[in-house]
Amino acid sequence: MSTGAATGKLRARHPAGLSHVLTEAVAVECIATAYLLIAVVGSGIMAERLAGGNVGLALLANAIATGGALVALILAFGPRSGAHMNPVVTLAAALTGGLRWHSVLPYVAAQVVGGIIGVWLAHVMFDLPVLQLSAHARHGLGQWVAEGIATFGLLATIWGCRAHPAPVTAIAVAAYITGAYWFTASTSFANPAVTIARALSDTFAGIRPADAPGFILAQLAGLVLALPLLRRWHAHTV
Repeated sequence: MSTGAATGKLRARHPAGLSHVLTEAVAVECIATAYLLIAVVGSGIMAERLAGGNVGLALLANAIATGGALVALILAFGPRSGAHMNPVVTLAAALTGGLRWHSVLPYVAAQVVGGIIGVWLAHVMFDLPVLQLSAHARHGLGQWVAEGIATFGLLATIWGCRAHPAPVTAIAVAAYITGAYWFTASTSFANPAVTIARALSDTFAGIRPADAPGFILAQLAGLVLALPLLRRWHAHTV
């Protein structure tokens, strides 16, 4: 979710050296997104099992675990790929001139595939059937508005922190997502790859496949609304 050194490296390398750099970055995005979904889904399963039916306590545990994992993942993988772990962040990076367009499709594909692999690995860890479809209903105007707000805020947090040292972005993104679990009606997916992957898990963190398109459209709407602000901030930091 940090659009710093790695995306700059992808932009700056000459064409002959770009293929190797892009391949490495795409592989890193896949691994990072897999770990993100392991954290989201795995902590959701563990929280639900240990919370004794207390949904609020389960959500709190899920949020804290996800936030903690985000700090580590952004710091570890950011220098190699930018640690987007999110197609909306990748699109925003391309639309603000921070990532070449030919990198977008491989990044997004890696994020979606990595997210699905992460969900499957979480199921294996907790002795659940690997292949599932969620029955957790998440739909309606309030949920869609929440996803637009969550996505706008996530992008503003990332781009707004670019003037600070790299660790600041990792901490700020993790803090934002942890808080947004609670202040948004949707529990802040804010990520199309995460939405797709969570549709394949009939657990605490899941979303019905039928509800996923509405979430993804709302996330893209959040990107569109945030884009003028991101471009302005990008122009002031390059």
